[in-house]
Amino acid sequence: MASKREFKKNVDRLGSDIIENMMVAWYNAEGADKKGIADAMGTLLKGIEAARNNSNLFFDRGAKAFPNRREYGKAKEVFFKKLFTKIIADLNTSVSDSLKQFNAALPKEVKEANKEGAN
Repeated sequence: MASKREFKKNVDRLGSDIIENMMVAWYNAEGADKKGIADAMGTLLKGIEAARNNSNLFFDRGAKAFPNRREYGKAKEVFFKKLFTKIIADLNTSVSDSLKQFNAALPKEVKEANKEGAN
C-alpha cells in the first residue's frame, strides 16, 4: 500500500460511488423500499467510517524495544500488514452486507432491468 492518505481516499471513492448509485435508485426506482435503501447506506457509511478510523492506528512500540532497527522494521511491517488485511476484510464485509440490503430493497422489475442491462 502506498500510504494511509491514499488508502483513505480510495475508501472514500468506493463509498461515494456506491452511495451515489443507491441515491439514484432512491429517487428514481418506482416501488423501491426507501427504508431498506437508507439502512443499506447506513451500513455502508459505518463500514467506511470504521475503515478510515482504524487506519489511523500506529505501531505502539519504539525502536528501542527491539535489539536492532532491522527487527523493529520487520515487526512494524508485520503489524501494518495484519492491520490493513483486517481493515480491508471488514470493509469488504460491510460493502457486501450493504449491497445485499440494497438489492433486497429494490423491486423485482428494477432487478430484472439491471440484469438485462448488464448482459
